[in-house]
Amino acid sequence: MNSQTIAIIAPGDMGGGVGQVLHNAGHDVVTCLAGRSAESKVRAERGGFRNLPDLDAVVGEAALILSILPPSSAIGLAGEVVAAMTRTDSFPVFMDCNAISPASSGKIAEIMASANNGSGAPYIDCGIIGWAPGKGPQPTRFYVSGPNLAPAEALAVEGIKLQVVGVEVGRASALKMLYSGLNKGRFSLFSAIATAAQSLDLLDELGAELAFSQGDTWKYLQTGISRLPADSERWWPEMDEIAETMEGAGVTGDFHRGAAWMLKLMAATPLAAETRETIDTDRTLAETVRIFAEQLKAETDQQ
Repeated sequence: MNSQTIAIIAPGDMGGGVGQVLHNAGHDVVTCLAGRSAESKVRAERGGFRNLPDLDAVVGEAALILSILPPSSAIGLAGEVVAAMTRTDSFPVFMDCNAISPASSGKIAEIMASANNGSGAPYIDCGIIGWAPGKGPQPTRFYVSGPNLAPAEALAVEGIKLQVVGVEVGRASALKMLYSGLNKGRFSLFSAIATAAQSLDLLDELGAELAFSQGDTWKYLQTGISRLPADSERWWPEMDEIAETMEGAGVTGDFHRGAAWMLKLMAATPLAAETRETIDTDRTLAETVRIFAEQLKAETDQQ
């Protein structure tokens, strides 16, 4: 494998893990930590990232840029990168790895096509599925699509499984949206049901029935819902991207707009201040959904 300089923007939970396995494989992994959180700085140091002073320096040195951000920031970053390309006269491959709809990926492709006085910068559409490398039992799957995918081969390292899904930009993002629509959409539905049960004073009765007839579902409700607020601020915009994807396929987006509503409710609670590292693992389902229900009542009373 030829070592390359690969930029990660930014070293959050996923970006930090991806950068670490790329570094372990011999790549020079760079980022810019200006304005980033203390947690991101720790991840970058742990992962062997080389910190550069600004985005211009990142664009000037990198052969490949991986955008791994909350979906609401994806299009904005693409514009910033093209501006940096213009200033530095450098045009590395840009790979968007965010949880965005095919339409949003198409907008980023258009932004990249505007680079270099309209000659364009190389663009790869990517959807990441799975835990960050090293955090789950399976390798992290990088699904990629686009007309020139050869630069993505640098990501075929231990901990990452590279999967090609076609030459059309948007196919990789669409696959990610479908998977997340099922996975995270299901988590949001469970949370909404549990919150309604709490508001109707039926949580104990619902729990007893689920324990009897759907033990795995009840186990998830007891252990999984309390972890969701830590991700809620990042996940609710993803639900809107999924809704847009569904509507583009002629299917209602209302399911996932409802999921976005539930995640926004979580994001408005004090629990959203937690991170994945600081989640109170002793907090019970009843305690969690009571906080959700209190937030719901407060918002309803204000209307």
